[in-house]
Amino acid sequence: MAKMHVKLNVNGAEVEGLAEPRTLLIHFLREQLSLTGPHIGCETSHCGACTVDLNGKSVKSCTVFVAQANGAKVTTIEGIANADGTLHALQEAFREHHGLQCGFCTPGMITRAYRLLQENPDPSETEIRYGISGNLCRCTGYQNIVKAIRAAADELNASREAAQ
Repeated sequence: MAKMHVKLNVNGAEVEGLAEPRTLLIHFLREQLSLTGPHIGCETSHCGACTVDLNGKSVKSCTVFVAQANGAKVTTIEGIANADGTLHALQEAFREHHGLQCGFCTPGMITRAYRLLQENPDPSETEIRYGISGNLCRCTGYQNIVKAIRAAADELNASREAAQ
């Protein structure tokens, strides 16, 4: 199959490459761009380990062809850290509140939570649970994940208020 030229903005950087149109975005990110944060889990869109932010929406990158993402803005877990290299409030909250155990779901979970907090900066516990319901974790029971997201929301809101 002929390869096509694709251009994306990934984590703030313009990237391009050649890929078969049927190449999944997760494979392009991991194999051509060496961004191994998004994990390949079920490859059926059920687990959410491959979640990335695509043009301002959470998507499971195992369900998107790289051809569909051509020209798009993609943010992976690698692009969520602060510009100075310090952890984003969500990443720090997951560490502080033990929101991870094995860590396999963590990149997708944090990436989804990142978009959730942009859509709803002050979510309730119920809204958090609903917002991450497309991301599965087999280890934690979700309690500490929810605590971590809530703590990050509080931190981000306090930072916004202090900046005003």
